[in-house]
Amino acid sequence: MLEQPTNSDYVEKIDGVAISDLLRKYSSPLFVISEKRLRDNIRQLKSAFESRYQPVIHAWSYKTNYLNAVCATLHQEGSWAEVVSVFEYEKACALGVPGSRILFNGPHKKRPILERCVKEGARIHIDNLEDLYLLETIARELDKVTSVTVRLNFETGYSDSWSRFGFNLESGAALDAAIRIGNSSHLKLRGLHSHIGTFILDPRAYQVQIEKMCEFMELIERQTHALIDSLDIGGGFASSNVQQTARLQTERIVPTISQYADAICDTLLKMTAQRQAEGKPRLTLILESGRAVIDDAEVLISSVVAGKRLPDGRASYAMDAGGNLLFTGFWYNHRIKPTRPLQGLTEETVLYGPLCMNIDIVRQSISMPPLSVGDSLVISPVGAYNNTQWMQFIEYRPNIVMVHDNNEFSLVRRAENLADINGFESLPEHLNAHDYPHLTSRRINRPPDFNPNRIMANFLQSLPDSFRTGNTIRFTT
Repeated sequence: MLEQPTNSDYVEKIDGVAISDLLRKYSSPLFVISEKRLRDNIRQLKSAFESRYQPVIHAWSYKTNYLNAVCATLHQEGSWAEVVSVFEYEKACALGVPGSRILFNGPHKKRPILERCVKEGARIHIDNLEDLYLLETIARELDKVTSVTVRLNFETGYSDSWSRFGFNLESGAALDAAIRIGNSSHLKLRGLHSHIGTFILDPRAYQVQIEKMCEFMELIERQTHALIDSLDIGGGFASSNVQQTARLQTERIVPTISQYADAICDTLLKMTAQRQAEGKPRLTLILESGRAVIDDAEVLISSVVAGKRLPDGRASYAMDAGGNLLFTGFWYNHRIKPTRPLQGLTEETVLYGPLCMNIDIVRQSISMPPLSVGDSLVISPVGAYNNTQWMQFIEYRPNIVMVHDNNEFSLVRRAENLADINGFESLPEHLNAHDYPHLTSRRINRPPDFNPNRIMANFLQSLPDSFRTGNTIRFTT
């Protein structure tokens, strides 16, 4: 996505479009999405898995980036929707995704949305007993047999346990839930789901995940007579971002999509070989990868607004974007590239955001040549979680642009303004008079012929010639 001259370490264009042109039209800060990179990423992901195993479904994780332009692009590429709230479900439906192509996940599902999901045929992932009991009640009331997926959690030995979501395998809670569903006349267990973490750097974690899910599948199919048709392994594939705790370069530690696909598909084929020999249908493999699809398809362009030398001697600059827009900056060292060649010796530099908060730091330490006010920097990758976790705090949220083929681009989310923010509020009538007597300046009675311009002119004329150049005051140092 980033076009960089071979003889310099700066970025002038994004997919052929000059950054200077984008800033001239949409101002700084500015998010820029590459449609080409986004499509290339999802095609690469699907190809890597479909060439090793079929059938495969990719469900786009809305929480990763739910901009309409991003979601619509991925749905055009065949991705389903994976949502975890009423808001995300309604957003997917508004984009034309049918309920039968929506996976509803997460721990928070109230009766109205569950009723809608049952009626519209959404794939519901049961996270807890409250989900199970309420869904069974709704299915009974609607007199519908509803297919469900159970979410599991377990230890892999290679990733932190996400034990707060789903039913635990080791304790027996998952088996109890499966048996309860198996005994229900209105629920039908069809799928198993687990999500073993985020930014998983060891593909062996997925091998253990597949093994444990398949072993559990065999157990519940024997005990409940269920027939599982899908395994949803969630997401967690890492992007090219650099964790602040990393000791090695990202390129040396982040697996490729092909390496993830090898570990997952080889293990799945091995674990289901006997199942297929028995004539059971092949399992559908469901992926919910978000970060690896969108992260490097979006950048944030931010400009320098001030600079100063810190007491410890380091150079520091204030930018017009910070923690309000770059939430992931709290745990990643994003790549920073200028948009012009920089002159001078590199030195340790701190990049701060615009917020009146001491923790608003874009990069705690980076080696850069001197910067000037107005210089713009390209921060990447930022596509995952920043447009969903950004804050309307102190500053307005800025424009977002998507660059298309043939050097074309579109505004996909306009910048906020005061009317947007005030539109959510209502002011009680007794506070709406704008009568602030303690804030109103006392009126000064001036003579009718008071003329401040004439007073200033007389003052300038009274100064010695050595202090004046024409009608302006000359300052010397």
